[in-house]
Amino acid sequence: MMKTERLDLRRPTLADFEASAAMWGDPEVTRFIGNKPQTREQSWARLLRYVGHWQLLGYGFLFAFERTSQRFVGEVGLANFERDMIPPVGPHEAGWVLAAWAHRQGFATEALRAILAWFEVAFPGTPTRCIIDVDNVASQNVAAKLGYRELDRRTYHDDPVIVFER
Repeated sequence: MMKTERLDLRRPTLADFEASAAMWGDPEVTRFIGNKPQTREQSWARLLRYVGHWQLLGYGFLFAFERTSQRFVGEVGLANFERDMIPPVGPHEAGWVLAAWAHRQGFATEALRAILAWFEVAFPGTPTRCIIDVDNVASQNVAAKLGYRELDRRTYHDDPVIVFER
């Protein structure tokens, strides 16, 4: 669906489930996302949610693959997670999660730049937000590179987070 200099970005498919479940099962990946590995059941529900976003809303998360090797890099995009937060974060929440091997290589920034450029054409004038764990400095740096600015600080599932807006 999209290409960047180093990545192929496409809608998730059933064939992507194993790579996604393996990534979400890695404690290094989930350290700042709930601080515990996800089960296959949770990964399955997430895959279905991603597919549903595209069907119902016309936007969603894409799966990123390194162009030269087609190795699974991670999941990036925009979603309406209907988070139980007041005031609401959504309906256009940016997010990214990468396999541990892909951390600190600029893949998240590269992928999100392409996705946000597409989103701004498809949904002009629509602000986006993201939430990031207060200790996740790497993701906060990605958000800054993408033009996100701190909006406020909250608690989500008993964890302190920063809400950013672009």
